[in-house]
Amino acid sequence: MSIFTTHSHFMERSALNLYFEPYSRVRIGAHILTMLALLAPFRVQGQCEPGQAKPSASDAAHAAAPQFYDEPQFTVAGVADATNLGGHGSDTAVRTKETLAKDTVSLIKPEAPDLSANLSGVAEKSLREAVRRSPQSFDAHRQLGKVLADNGKAAEALVYLRRASQLNPSDNDKAELHHLLAEVEEKLKHPLQAVREYQLAAEQNPSEPYLFDWGTELLAHGAPEAAAEIFARGNRRFPHSVRMLVGLGVAWHARGSYEKAAECLCAASDLNPNDPTPYIFLGKIENAGTVQSANVVERLARFARIHAENALANYYYATALWKRAKGMADPDTTAQVQALLERAVHLDPKLGSAYLQRGIVYSELGDLRAAISAYQQAMEASPQLEEPHYRLAQLYRRNGDKAQAQRELQLYEQLSIKATEQAERERRDIQQFVIALRDPRPASSQPEKP
Repeated sequence: MSIFTTHSHFMERSALNLYFEPYSRVRIGAHILTMLALLAPFRVQGQCEPGQAKPSASDAAHAAAPQFYDEPQFTVAGVADATNLGGHGSDTAVRTKETLAKDTVSLIKPEAPDLSANLSGVAEKSLREAVRRSPQSFDAHRQLGKVLADNGKAAEALVYLRRASQLNPSDNDKAELHHLLAEVEEKLKHPLQAVREYQLAAEQNPSEPYLFDWGTELLAHGAPEAAAEIFARGNRRFPHSVRMLVGLGVAWHARGSYEKAAECLCAASDLNPNDPTPYIFLGKIENAGTVQSANVVERLARFARIHAENALANYYYATALWKRAKGMADPDTTAQVQALLERAVHLDPKLGSAYLQRGIVYSELGDLRAAISAYQQAMEASPQLEEPHYRLAQLYRRNGDKAQAQRELQLYEQLSIKATEQAERERRDIQQFVIALRDPRPASSQPEKP
């Protein structure tokens, strides 16, 4: 793995400035590509490597230095069609990728509240006065910008935070300021600028929170290749961070590398078996049918064992067991699945997906009356679910009740249209980044030694 030397610092910064220029405004010519080829890349590992518990010697050396060691191996050249989400599979797989990305963003830990987070409008007024009295005060501009952002005035906050960035803050303050700017840019729906600020914050202070936030921003805006690079680096620097491995797993999943995703998520669950987060992600990818692995089932079994009072733990394990049986479950497995699902709906009566799975089990066992009842319970618990209507229509048709079957199919189609329209609206709102992966080394070059 190559590390930048001092003489490449200028080129590193110059290339950084190119990352976020819209493609319509910047034509990357041969001279720029040549410059990029001179940069030492960081190659994403071909697989999730959960066995690497220790950072490399170069990482250990750079942990003491605030610069951002290796240049990321991607270029954000502009904005692409937001419907082109990458990866493979049906609309269900695409929805799963989008859901996992959103769930990963939810793992961002809010910063510890400080005084400014609770300031009232009166305090905001006093900070404005402080800025007026001391127009060269970094702290006054930063505090006012943060308060305005917390109060939902993102556009105005941006003015004061940018001014603060011009007032020669300390190194630590620079990292925090870039991070604040990133959050504000994201609120203003400026993802390219937000990613740039997250990157600058991580370069100034490559801490676990700043690297994770950078990776999730890329992931949330449809750049899983770039996100994988950041999460992989974060995993090496912070090998005990559960959420960093979760992020890496979700990035692999978004790229269509489902087995690698499962490896990362299993490794994350092994880091802290009591943390429910990795198991929930495992349950979701298993439910989506993108991966079938005994390792995943084993982890979900542990989830149900450790978190017996968690409705999702019971539901995900039951679903995994039933899918693994493929309609040929023995009586003991069938009884176990039914008991797990019964416990799941007892713990969370609003868990419509658990009622849905009960209906599937009953239907495959030939108990159509119980299946119909379970599907109706699923619709009552989670009215937005589409699948119970479709399955119910099939059962009504099988029983000869064509009118009921038609009504359920119409409801299914209405819900499907709403879900599709909502997904399309969200996709249009997300300005997906164009990612140009680069590896300038000649094909004949020898692989780098680990």
